[in-house]
Amino acid sequence: LFLHAGCQIAVSPDTKYFAVDWLGVEVTRATLGIIGMGSIGFKVAQRARAFNMRILYHNRNRRKEEEEAVGAHYCAKMEDLLQQSDFVMLVVNLTPETHRLIGKKELGLMKPTATLINISRGAVIDQDALVEALQNKVIRAAALDVTYPEPLPRDHPLLNLDNVIITPHIGTATVQAIRMMAEEAIANMLAVLHDQPIPSEVFPK
Repeated sequence: LFLHAGCQIAVSPDTKYFAVDWLGVEVTRATLGIIGMGSIGFKVAQRARAFNMRILYHNRNRRKEEEEAVGAHYCAKMEDLLQQSDFVMLVVNLTPETHRLIGKKELGLMKPTATLINISRGAVIDQDALVEALQNKVIRAAALDVTYPEPLPRDHPLLNLDNVIITPHIGTATVQAIRMMAEEAIANMLAVLHDQPIPSEVFPK
């Protein structure tokens, strides 16, 4: 029986070793690459700054105000961001341009110690290429809040890998976030009924 930080780890007498794959990777002072510096990407950068992370970002347009606010560095070429980042986070809309934005080539540019994080849409990643990269340790790990399709079939190879974390699109699954979304929806409906500007109007591109 091992004791560590108040936790007990039981090891049977027949066990010659115990796994240490519960150890995590430190984010403090690591490099975070954000692909898509919109409102959500910027909020991620604000939180990353609290961990003294080096923040890189790639966006269609340079966002000087946002980068100055969080000390981020702009990468005009996504390839530069991929090669330097310890964590790559996808925060883009799904469009014809971003469909399978991350494929075999892009995964091959990442560090073998890097983690890919997707909180945007599943189809932004070529999942077959991701499975291959995770199986062959091209990258260390992936954390996916979105997949394609949703949910994944029970026999999908991503579900059998020990270096991937998959959550069922629950990035906003808190009581407070759901309440704020409901209040925002109600505010939009009331604005329409009273012929007022819509607070969260979405304009077609």
